[in-house]
Amino acid sequence: MANVFAKNLSSKQVMATDGTEIGVLFNIVMDVKTGDLINLIVKPDMSLDTSKYQTDDQYILLPFESVRAIKDYIVVDKNLARGLKDKTVL
Repeated sequence: MANVFAKNLSSKQVMATDGTEIGVLFNIVMDVKTGDLINLIVKPDMSLDTSKYQTDDQYILLPFESVRAIKDYIVVDKNLARGLKDKTVL
């Protein structure tokens, strides 16, 4: 993935690979020792069922490993975003 400045990610829409709008990026969790990005903190879309996602108060946490692309949207793999390692459809 190409380098992207954090200021360019502020308030960017987050979408799943299947086209589901997940929400708007609020913040990013980073390991300060290694510099690894851990989670995206996303303010969920009002119509999104958040019950299948890891939540923290009014936000959902998406593992950074689920990110597939960053362009006009941040695109995430829905199964990985939900913490499912197996890519089978449930």
